[in-house]
Amino acid sequence: MNATSTNQLDALLRQMASLADANRLRLLRLLERHELGVAELCDIVQLPQSTVSRHLKLLSDEGWVVSRRSGTTNLYRMILDELDEPARQLWLVARKQTDDWATHHQDQVRLIEHLRRRRGASRSFFAGVASQWADTRDQLYGQAFLRDALIALLPEQWTIADLGCGTGELTRDLAASVGHVIGVDNSPEMLAAARAQTESLSNVELREGELESLPIEAERCDAALLILVLTYVPDPAAVLNEMHRVLKPGGKAVVVDLMRHDRDDFRRQLGQQSMGFTIDELQTRLTDVGFTRARCRPLRPDPKAKGPALVSATAMRPGS
Repeated sequence: MNATSTNQLDALLRQMASLADANRLRLLRLLERHELGVAELCDIVQLPQSTVSRHLKLLSDEGWVVSRRSGTTNLYRMILDELDEPARQLWLVARKQTDDWATHHQDQVRLIEHLRRRRGASRSFFAGVASQWADTRDQLYGQAFLRDALIALLPEQWTIADLGCGTGELTRDLAASVGHVIGVDNSPEMLAAARAQTESLSNVELREGELESLPIEAERCDAALLILVLTYVPDPAAVLNEMHRVLKPGGKAVVVDLMRHDRDDFRRQLGQQSMGFTIDELQTRLTDVGFTRARCRPLRPDPKAKGPALVSATAMRPGS
């Protein structure tokens, strides 16, 4: 056996050994879909911090997880596409074999409750700023991204879903150009402001609901927008999956959100769940839920904007 083969075998044995622990499997099942800190993981898996930290160090050393600093906290996640092929194949086997594991399902129940509490922080923020949100948003991000989102839209007969419609300015503007607009938000205060913006428009429909379980029929819309929304949700994949569901075959998705940044004070001030997305990450997230022709690009910063730079993405649901 040559040196290269020996090194490959050693790496494989280390990877197998690092998966040969029930608690590390539990952590990886959580971190494959969510970015979480040590304290959050302790709460979910109900293990001491020293135990969780020890396992995370080993998983990090072996390349299973990556971490980044957010304020005083290290956040961890697994990025499946960045694993080498042997590790990726090992994980796919391990994941399949643990799909029916009772302990994993228990962890998922506690994870859902944890994410629900996270969502409450974002709701509290919006309840307090609904009346000033339009001015706050323009001050932080400018208005150029609205124009970019509108340009991405096509025929006037389309039905558009404005997901996370907030106070309704974009919903109102879309209504002048398309056949029907469905605005969805989970904040009653935001929807009240949106109704004031759109009450005279017969082709606007506002619905209260969660973005992870949209109150819209499957294949109802020709296009759907998520404008400055994904950073506020604990599970972006679930929201993108719902966006995919409500689009007709051939329907278009448009996402505008924060490019990944390191301003934790900004994130906390705005009640956001994450620090934004890299271009590659956003494109991968769209592809993972079934979208095709995903294209992402940074948006030109508005000279007056005080917030982080933005990224824009478009994609299509496959079909004619």
